[in-house]
Amino acid sequence: MTERTIAVIPARYGSTRFPGKPLAMIAGKPMIQWCYESVCRCPLFAEVLVATDDERISAAVAAFGGLAVMTDSAHQTGTDRIAEAIAGRQADLVVNVQGDEPLMSAAVLERLIARMRETGAEMGTAAVPFANTGRDPADPNAVKVVVDRRGFALYFSRSLIPFPRQGGAVAPPLLHWGLYAYRRDFLEQFVTWERGRLEGCAMLEQLRALEHGARILVIETAESSAGVDVPDDIKLIERQLRQAGRR
Repeated sequence: MTERTIAVIPARYGSTRFPGKPLAMIAGKPMIQWCYESVCRCPLFAEVLVATDDERISAAVAAFGGLAVMTDSAHQTGTDRIAEAIAGRQADLVVNVQGDEPLMSAAVLERLIARMRETGAEMGTAAVPFANTGRDPADPNAVKVVVDRRGFALYFSRSLIPFPRQGGAVAPPLLHWGLYAYRRDFLEQFVTWERGRLEGCAMLEQLRALEHGARILVIETAESSAGVDVPDDIKLIERQLRQAGRR
């Protein structure tokens, strides 16, 4: 039997750098609508939800025909919000798609879900070679990941890993893409774990999983994500939409 897979898009109104970001207009539509519609392009989802703590976002989702679930405003992470949103819903696999990724690739989502089903991995994510992104591996805002021979994460870091010692072989890291898939039972267990020292140091939630001995499958993709962190990023997204003929 095919595992029932649902997508959850966590979206909160408050943001230090960009308040109200999910409702920011991009080419005539709120960003959360672009995110929702991009995720719906993947045929493997039985259901797509927006998990929010704000009535304005919920109303915007309802206006374009989407499904929003109200969640507690006290949640510290998107993962906590997702765990609440799926309560009472049938789901074997849960995919966390960030609410500031308006151009999420359906092909990448399909690959991640397919690999999760094939391997039985408890958690999965995606990464892309830095050469495909134009990002600087030395940038601490660019999260790096290194993987083992089977494609499972060894470590995530804001620092450059592995350290390129003079005379050493070239072993570039991958740029981590903030996209996650979880088996439902693992997700429900994950949110009960306390933040560990590694997560508390680097402020990277996925390190909690590694610190507890979990294995994270990493699919490598040639496509890079196009997230919105600050208002100026909207112009870049609109340019990509025009280039793709979607505007």
